[in-house]
Amino acid sequence: MSRVTYSVAMSTETHGALAAHLLQHYSRGRQEDLCFALWRPSKGRSRLTALVSEVILPEAGERKLQGNVSFEGRYFERALAMAVEAGAGLVFLHSHPSSGWQGMSRDDVVAEERLAPRAFAGTGHPLLGMTLGMDGAWSGRFWFRHGRGQYGREWCGSVRVVGDGLACTFHDKLAPPPPYREELRRTTSAWGERKQRDLARLRIGVVGVGSVGGLVSEAACRQGTEDLMLIDFDTVEKHNLDRLVHATSRDIGNRKVETSAARLTACATSENFRVEALPFSITKEDGFRAALDCDVIFSCVDRPWPRYVLNTIAAAHLIPVIDGGVRVSLTAKGHMRGADWRAHAILPGHACLACIGQYDPADVALERTGLLDDPTYISGLPLDHPARHNENVFSFSMNAAGLQMLQFLSMVVQPVGIAVPGPLNYHFATASLDLGEDLGCKAGCYFPGLSALGDQSPFDPLQV
Repeated sequence: MSRVTYSVAMSTETHGALAAHLLQHYSRGRQEDLCFALWRPSKGRSRLTALVSEVILPEAGERKLQGNVSFEGRYFERALAMAVEAGAGLVFLHSHPSSGWQGMSRDDVVAEERLAPRAFAGTGHPLLGMTLGMDGAWSGRFWFRHGRGQYGREWCGSVRVVGDGLACTFHDKLAPPPPYREELRRTTSAWGERKQRDLARLRIGVVGVGSVGGLVSEAACRQGTEDLMLIDFDTVEKHNLDRLVHATSRDIGNRKVETSAARLTACATSENFRVEALPFSITKEDGFRAALDCDVIFSCVDRPWPRYVLNTIAAAHLIPVIDGGVRVSLTAKGHMRGADWRAHAILPGHACLACIGQYDPADVALERTGLLDDPTYISGLPLDHPARHNENVFSFSMNAAGLQMLQFLSMVVQPVGIAVPGPLNYHFATASLDLGEDLGCKAGCYFPGLSALGDQSPFDPLQV
């Protein structure tokens, strides 16, 4: 098991509310500001992420603006009481008149050290301190109790803002920016060194290393990704060989993740490439917790239960999910009627997988009881039910994987300011690409209400 690391995540909406308050005075000078918020835990296999929400702005007379901003005790007590009532941790946030990842002055350290014992005593969670730079870059650190009256600071490796795309600020000492490499000259020239450094340092998870997942992982590997996680419990079978980019007949019977990991290690363009091959199911605790260590997840699965789990991760844990797939339709005589492939990004403020029709919630329970693996039950389903169809060819998978990578790149690179273009749907028969409309979740959908709840979500996706 790797040593525990730390990170912070918040929605674009939360970031906007915090930035509007903390940076409001900089147009008239270098006046700092402060406020409080709540955070909830998202515990992965080896990473603890604080999910920040519920901004608590100061009321009249609760703070003093005079260079180094200060606050009254009653403001802290009010914020602490709200954290206790919500069962959440407390966040202390302030701004600095500089850019990039922010360090701490001696006054900053003293202020947070004084708050840490009372925050922990009241909430049972460590205090989270955060600083916002003038350019919108965040830094974060936890204050853990090490003994009676002793609290120590642990820096977070990154802070991500998710919703209108994905913006991530990295702690350069914990997540060093990769050096320029000639192998990536043309890739870097497409969007510049700054975006390449951001892309390379994101921890990317691929759930389902089949035909689409194998191609997605290959693309990520060749684009300079440093940290890749493959999650799939399945093995290579003979009928997979027409679609698995990394497998040969010698790999039959081997784990798909291990077969792919060996190939990816050999062709990686990053100097410090690391790949984890995890033979887990995303619907089990070990696979679920592993996925929570990721900054972005590619959903390359075709079953309703895994998609339900990933839908929950995107909503409750603020980890963007790039989903897609291939659907082939046949005539009664077995001839091709058409083929379609699609890709879409699932982030806060956008439609979830259930609302765009990528899985039927009723089928989740059927899969969990084993009925979707029962040939007798499947034979009684309607002819157009997804469980009755698994047709695919390598060329279709190539295109589906390409659309998913384009969604990912749009989310991070944000060409001409467009971060989330909406669902992309390609129709093979008519050779046409549709840009679907993203109207958000439907009325009555409960997934938006799970935003940033993390491990405190009232729904356990592993138990349906």
